[in-house]
Amino acid sequence: MSNEMNGADAFVRMLEAHKVRHIFGLCGDTSLPLYDSLRGLEHEITHVLTRDERSAAYMADAYARVTGRPGVCEGPSGGGATYILPGLIEASESSYAVLGITTDISVGTYGKYPLTEVDQEALMAPVTKWNTVIKQSAHIPRMVRAAFRAMTTGRSGAAHLGLPYDIQYDPVDPDDIWADPAHTTYPAYPAAPAPGAAEAAVDAILTAKSPLIVCGGGVVIAGAWDELDRLATRLDIPVATSISGQGALAENHPNAVGVVGSNGGTGQTWEAMENADLVIFMGCRAGSTTTARWEAPKPGSRIVHFDSDPMVIGANYPAEVGVVADLRLALAAVNAVLDARDQGHDTFGGAAAAADIKRRKFEAFHKLAESDAAPILPERVIATLQRVLPEDATILSDPGTSCPYFSAFYELPKPGRYFITNRAHGALGYAMSAALGAWYGRPGSKVVAMMGDGSFGFTVGELETICRARANITYVVFSNASFGWIKASQKDDKGARYHNVDFGRVDQAAVAAAYGVKSWKVEDPAALEGVLREAIAHDGPTLVDVITQPLEQAAAPVRRWMG
Repeated sequence: MSNEMNGADAFVRMLEAHKVRHIFGLCGDTSLPLYDSLRGLEHEITHVLTRDERSAAYMADAYARVTGRPGVCEGPSGGGATYILPGLIEASESSYAVLGITTDISVGTYGKYPLTEVDQEALMAPVTKWNTVIKQSAHIPRMVRAAFRAMTTGRSGAAHLGLPYDIQYDPVDPDDIWADPAHTTYPAYPAAPAPGAAEAAVDAILTAKSPLIVCGGGVVIAGAWDELDRLATRLDIPVATSISGQGALAENHPNAVGVVGSNGGTGQTWEAMENADLVIFMGCRAGSTTTARWEAPKPGSRIVHFDSDPMVIGANYPAEVGVVADLRLALAAVNAVLDARDQGHDTFGGAAAAADIKRRKFEAFHKLAESDAAPILPERVIATLQRVLPEDATILSDPGTSCPYFSAFYELPKPGRYFITNRAHGALGYAMSAALGAWYGRPGSKVVAMMGDGSFGFTVGELETICRARANITYVVFSNASFGWIKASQKDDKGARYHNVDFGRVDQAAVAAAYGVKSWKVEDPAALEGVLREAIAHDGPTLVDVITQPLEQAAAPVRRWMG
């Protein structure tokens, strides 16, 4: 070996070789050598110290979503490994590239009952796409390469690397420090459709009378929005999305119907699903939310399915045509087929149908959005945000009160990943910390994070991290002193037999102020717009605590509560 380096140094150099620029994490005993290497080596990696490993993983997740590069988080053995796990399962299920690094007890102490011993490999196996605990220092470079290869290729997802304490001190050959540049971003090595697949999809679509495109997150991950815009416009097909698919088209696009399904969909947008005689799923798994538990498309409906993951096609509906490919390449191929045939001048009436749906949807919305009622209606908060936010704002939401209202009624003016929510597993406490990851990944964008007061309580400690970073983030808390989603479900499903869903009212603005956040509490609807404008204009972290209508009293766009 020439110029030996130790395992911790090699690990940092491997992250550097993969062009990692930010790591979110929390220190621990087993991480001492890794931190010493981060401190002592010259590199361009910024380590962001968090207050909770869950938060570190959520930051890495949002960072990956806005940058198209793998997000990296780290934590120590034992409790650190168990805390980092929630963010890894969210990233894996949502198809985002996140690397979770957990340092571990020494290999030399396995089986001797050392403090914090847990089988990290078994722990992480169900929640990651790829995972290993490295057993020898010589394996470090190749295992880091394998992790990045797994995260970025095919259907992207999370990877986990366990880094035992003792191998961080053992030697590594510096000549093995290298990376494939293709694995520094995702999707890496995108695959084009099989010969004939795009032609078959076009043939099926053109025989429909009223086709509907339904986009999931795969369209946004692939950066396929320009090709989708071209296809939807040339054939005049309406385009609906799942919540994860928001950003597949600008939502003020003439062909954009909006969100469909059981969360964030409305009665009006659901008509598009019910009236379609052929549904084209694009980067969408046709899961329970988008289809309102498979209420539509109905069994026997014609389905054309595009996805990068062959396991998705035919899982819930038999596909007349399946196209397994990167969404950007697949849509480019479809457009090329139409170009070759000089087709695309006929109309399916999509823009007219979308305009009618949106007109009726927003008529009902604006009646509520203009209400002067107190507590403040969530509709009014969303309408106010639409007026005051810049068009390139990056907006996050926890999956509680704010999410269905935002997804139903806020029209994202740009395609791309400008709305982020943790739809796969719906853990509360996500948006508070994920917003910081989004800010590091897209520092020029105004970052706004929405949550309920239930969510606020999960990860409020990260307000210290956010102040330390001097991050220009505005938090909007929908305060109703309850776990509102469950309370509304108890009203609907259990005859309003409420049990253990209410908690004491907390002054979120005062809590935030104690951390150093500039904050406001708003109870008067007339004050809301002025306060939000001031908060968004402020250079630094801000929080607006809005006393809002409880969800069980509201007209939330959630299908099972609509009768």
